[in-house]
Amino acid sequence: MAFRLFLAAALSLALAAAFAPHPMTKLAIEVKNFEDKPLERASVIVTFVEGRDYMKLGKKDYVHYELKTNMEGIAHIPPIPQGKIKVQVIAKGYQTFGQVFDINEEERTVEVKLQPPQQPYSAHE
Repeated sequence: MAFRLFLAAALSLALAAAFAPHPMTKLAIEVKNFEDKPLERASVIVTFVEGRDYMKLGKKDYVHYELKTNMEGIAHIPPIPQGKIKVQVIAKGYQTFGQVFDINEEERTVEVKLQPPQQPYSAHE
């Protein structure tokens, strides 16, 4: 009898953990140029890349946002699951930025500094 109660309790805990939603984070991306000045209207692409949603029977949990930075160079991302998040920033006249961050906080600001474009290279010179 005690074994059945233990088994039922263990099973209910496992199911609760499996169906629990991911912890969420409020994410802000702050974009500056190489002179430390905010970049307005830079394209910010944020994708949640790690984790599975057990409510969807293990299918990949896909969260993707495409935004522009405001006048202060900040893009506020809607709540996104914590875990590995890929951030890409594209702005005319700057090198494209891309990196994966491991986000485990309830609130986080990721600072991105864009570099000037590289000089063209030609193998025919």
